[in-house]
Amino acid sequence: MNPLAAQLNQNIQTGNEHVYQMLSLLGKEIYFPKEGILSQSAEAGKLAKKYNATIGIATEGNGPMHLEVIQEKLSAYSPKDLYPYAPPAGKPELRSVWRDKMLKENPSLAGKGYGLPVVTNALTHGLSIVADLFTDEGDAVIYPDKNWENYELTFGIRRHGRLVNFPLFTEDHRFNSEGLREALLAQKEYGKAIVVLNFPNNPTGYTPGIEEGKAIVAAIQEAAEAGINVVVVTDDAYFGLFFEDSLHESLFGQLAGLHPRILPVKIDGATKEEFVWGFRVGFITFASEHQDVLSALEQKTLGIIRATISSGPHPSQTFVLDALKSPDFEQQKNEKFQIMKGRANKVKALLDSGKYGDVWSYYPFNSGYFMCLKLNGLSAERLRTHLLEQYGVGTIALGEYDLRIAFSCIEEEYLEDLYDIVYRGAQDLLNA
Repeated sequence: MNPLAAQLNQNIQTGNEHVYQMLSLLGKEIYFPKEGILSQSAEAGKLAKKYNATIGIATEGNGPMHLEVIQEKLSAYSPKDLYPYAPPAGKPELRSVWRDKMLKENPSLAGKGYGLPVVTNALTHGLSIVADLFTDEGDAVIYPDKNWENYELTFGIRRHGRLVNFPLFTEDHRFNSEGLREALLAQKEYGKAIVVLNFPNNPTGYTPGIEEGKAIVAAIQEAAEAGINVVVVTDDAYFGLFFEDSLHESLFGQLAGLHPRILPVKIDGATKEEFVWGFRVGFITFASEHQDVLSALEQKTLGIIRATISSGPHPSQTFVLDALKSPDFEQQKNEKFQIMKGRANKVKALLDSGKYGDVWSYYPFNSGYFMCLKLNGLSAERLRTHLLEQYGVGTIALGEYDLRIAFSCIEEEYLEDLYDIVYRGAQDLLNA
């Protein structure tokens, strides 16, 4: 094992032996080089005042070389903030500003120990870092039965984790914290579990209420007290899009510092929160009461980044940072929030109107981009293909009877027409 990796492992063990036990084999072996090209270039950047012949970019006229056909479209930004490589951890100011934003939006983090967010190439990349650091073959990865299908690829196919699902909802349409508890306690003989919490949930658009949140935290704490090391990933992709009375904070804040056997990891980003999907700017943040643990996990994260994408895109980090610092940011973001909230409320009013009879019911939704219909005795895949082929309407079939509809991409004035068409398509098949 590389001495740098061994030292990072020692630092984690000294701070929290349980976190060390959570690491995968790759997680134990990975490190960020201290004496490689990046570190030597960083040293030269500070001391090479005459000539700096270390960096792998081209320069011209005391700045990064660039093409005018590109720069003329980006003239509001200095070339130095666009063309050079961003640091593997991301632009330092962006990391700091995002951390401040996290604290402002999650007051429960006050006084807790958590690190500086590391920039990822959006949220999927952050999730894959978690999978690499903590998932070995056979490790239990627990998440609800209604989920984003990429979890299977990220934790199951890539890392051979043992996927454990439980029903998302109870019969009274609340979050199934007892199902989570049972799935966790079933891992006692293994001594380890990775839990993925995604709120607002994709595909249902559901975020638990305050009491449900407490029950989730209690289930995780009970597992830790039973001797299970739990990595808890809060996939906060749609954070902030809370339209009704629900949790308005990430559970990351309640989980931070809760128990030595619990390692909270927050995955979030500008991607959906700031409506910049193609910018691919996400973040990964660890919580621990031990600074040495936080520092070591950051170094291991940078090792994963260095070994895969090297660093994230610089221009989009600059764009996001500029937006976050703008005095108009909050107002503009709230305007878009109100549009999204209006669409969600319109959908709920339509579904509650009674005009669609008993063709379907729907799962609870109060946040995010999506909602899910639960079809009564009608194949979701049959309806999906029928709608696409006969009406030119696209939806997503999930499982046997669930149909996901993204109200996020339909103007409010067209939502009634959309659901009328879905209903008409359902009637076609039921009456065939």
